[in-house]
Amino acid sequence: HKFTTEATKMKLTPTFIVAALCAVAGSAFGLNTSPKSALQNARRNLAFVGSGKRTSGGATLVQPVGIDGTVSSPVTTALNAEGASSDALKVKGGGGAGIDIPLLLYFAFWYVGNYFYNITNKLALKASGGSTGFPMTISGLQLGVGCLYGIFLWLAPDARASPKVTLDDIIKMLPVAFCFMGAHSASVFAMGAGAVSFAQIVKSAEPAFAAVLSQFVYGRKISKAKWLCLPIVIGGVILASVKELDFAWSALISACIANMFAAVKGNENKKLMETEGLKERIGSVGNQFALTSILAFLMSLPVMIAKEGSKFGQFIDIWKTNPAISYNLIASGLWFYGYNELSTMTLKKTNAVTQSVANTAKRVIVIVGVAIVLGESLDPIKLIGCSIGIGGVLLYSIIDNFVKS
Repeated sequence: HKFTTEATKMKLTPTFIVAALCAVAGSAFGLNTSPKSALQNARRNLAFVGSGKRTSGGATLVQPVGIDGTVSSPVTTALNAEGASSDALKVKGGGGAGIDIPLLLYFAFWYVGNYFYNITNKLALKASGGSTGFPMTISGLQLGVGCLYGIFLWLAPDARASPKVTLDDIIKMLPVAFCFMGAHSASVFAMGAGAVSFAQIVKSAEPAFAAVLSQFVYGRKISKAKWLCLPIVIGGVILASVKELDFAWSALISACIANMFAAVKGNENKKLMETEGLKERIGSVGNQFALTSILAFLMSLPVMIAKEGSKFGQFIDIWKTNPAISYNLIASGLWFYGYNELSTMTLKKTNAVTQSVANTAKRVIVIVGVAIVLGESLDPIKLIGCSIGIGGVLLYSIIDNFVKS
């Protein structure tokens, strides 16, 4: 493959990506807790924020590389904290509204991370041949990249204390890790087989799977009001599928499998966290996610070998010659790890209604934004179905609060 000199200058390196996410992780992983320190940490460490620093070649530090080796529109995130930080902190400390600056940063970087994960993941999948290429290898290596970052935080001085778990704790975490691996791998395959926006619409129907499993497998009663919301969710997904130009049964089935794994993971995680003393031994939400990612990566290795092991030589050749795969795979792995930890920290600091609204807003931003950037179909019927489905998910999440009131 031949690439232009300018595109080569804009290549993304793992060091730059790690540096970019370190500032985000500074808040999410508990390095700083005060609003002032969170702002200072983000402003000081985040390579692509605020000061507009560039590489020696004049290119911004982090950019997704397109399938042909050229760089997409610059990936930049503005954090205008220099002039506004003091005023914002005064609001936080005063007796007025009480703006939680770290929480706002959590939301911002959670959304940004999810958005760019979907873009870089799709570019890596396209460059490797889509669903017929190396989706399992890409999903597994994405988990591996995140594992390296999690381990780095344990080893780095003054970063994050390592967990004190026992072998019995690790064994109890295996079901959650397996479901995490299955949900991620199926999601990656769905986005490789069809449009990212379509896969996200189908994945928004996860509450339907969670309701069935909770009621009939785990014995957790679901209210009638929630059951009545499910036809709205399912109907919206069906309507969105009717006009999907990039429709593929493999994408639909894979997204449904991802929903099933995610629903089981949620229920298994609830059981896991009921283990006496486990929270104290793990130490933090960040440690739990890191342990889960490491176990999921190890479980993905035999699946990678069984499914695509015979083609590893071809994958290595493509990796060496096509930066669209190597750089987007590394970037997507770090974006995936970062936004998942940020979402956990964000939701932990908010109530149930705020969580539901935040998740709904995230889906809308990702579906519409990614579809525009990647040139995917935005047919009116698809958008109507998307709105109905996501609206149904929001209603499902908050209906019990309305009924009680």
